[in-house]
Amino acid sequence: MPVSWAGFLNVNKPLRITSHDVVARIRRQAREQGNRLKVGHAGTLDPLADGVLVVCLGAATRLSNYMMRGQKGYRATVQLGIATSTYDAAGEVTLRANASEVTIDEIRAALSQFIGTIEQLPPMYSAIKVGGRKLYELARQGKTIQRQPRAVSIHALQVLAWDSPMLELAIHCGSGTYIRSLAHDLGEALGVGAHLASLTRTASGNFTLADSIDLDALLGCKDWSRQLVSPWRALRDYPRLPLAADEIARLRNGMFIKRRDCLDAPVVFGFDAQHHLVAILQPRGERWKPHKVFPPTAEANQAAS
Repeated sequence: MPVSWAGFLNVNKPLRITSHDVVARIRRQAREQGNRLKVGHAGTLDPLADGVLVVCLGAATRLSNYMMRGQKGYRATVQLGIATSTYDAAGEVTLRANASEVTIDEIRAALSQFIGTIEQLPPMYSAIKVGGRKLYELARQGKTIQRQPRAVSIHALQVLAWDSPMLELAIHCGSGTYIRSLAHDLGEALGVGAHLASLTRTASGNFTLADSIDLDALLGCKDWSRQLVSPWRALRDYPRLPLAADEIARLRNGMFIKRRDCLDAPVVFGFDAQHHLVAILQPRGERWKPHKVFPPTAEANQAAS
């Protein structure tokens, strides 16, 4: 595995392990092969959820924030008639109700109020920090504190199946949306309570479940080159700027470069002629400022020598 590797792995996270566990296993495998790569992930999945987990390798760990901003796709199973403390199957039951008389028309009507930009209250069992403490740490101590609702975007909610009390949904939403909270709030809207019974992330930005690799299959490979997604591919929805050799030299010395384009965006990604990421740029008047600069790859060094 080349030391210069920087990119992303589209991993199908299995159930019952954390996103951190996936990162730790990949990091350990890389080190066993003599490569002390930085490894991180973009967008946590709960242990009871499976599906797309974007793993960042090497210098690409500095791009995790941009990867997390992408839109998400989920396949969720919601159980009506039972609400829980964690809003999913891991929590204690807080409500039982008869959901047998709920109709599909009532479900669709209730779902319609969650489409668009909505205010969503994060669950107590979440990693959001309040006063320097993660909410789930406080919840495990039996504490419930006031949380501020957050604006989230839900673009589409499609009913895939309804076999009372189990409802299967396809969800297309923006980053930061808690599907557990959506399940809980749907149960509240229907008056019978609900919790998230299962969840699969089907897409994260440009990474899809169909293109993912199972974690065990990945760890069984000695060469990850076929699985590695380059920043050029992963960032294709962002504005990109081709850079000349003299511009690259200036940026790598921390200097500004002249704006010679019509790009109007808060950030732009600058690439060399071989599509290697050079820098993240921010506009400063008539110039581009280097916000983050990336080291040359081994291939670029060989081409220059």
